[in-house]
Amino acid sequence: MPSLNPYISFHDSARAAMEFYQSVLGGELDVMTFEAFPDMGVEPSELHLVMHAQLETPDGFVLMGADTPRHMEWVKPAGISVSISGDDEAALERWWNGLAEGGSVTMPFETPPWGGRFGMLTDRFGIEWMLSLNAAPAS
Repeated sequence: MPSLNPYISFHDSARAAMEFYQSVLGGELDVMTFEAFPDMGVEPSELHLVMHAQLETPDGFVLMGADTPRHMEWVKPAGISVSISGDDEAALERWWNGLAEGGSVTMPFETPPWGGRFGMLTDRFGIEWMLSLNAAPAS
């Protein structure tokens, strides 16, 4: 079965960002640097950068990321957010607090007009997130 997974481009902070996401979301992180693939055309000073990182969490999330070497144009991610939604309020609250640490809250994780809870933030790496607790079904 196919899957749809966020892939985040970083300038030179992919390792720190992916380790941060692992500390917040849990799971197994696999990181490959350009050093393992020296024919990728990066400068020797960039061999330590992340060519590909993949975080697989116990909740089934897959988040991927990489650094952008200098010979490629890096564009700051914009116009898209990583979204997490579900029914486990305690988990969503924990993830919210973790992702917000060192970042900026755009909309607090509170009760919106449609019920449940919803919030938006930009994390310390400039990545936008939306978290949503599903509203309880109407009786």
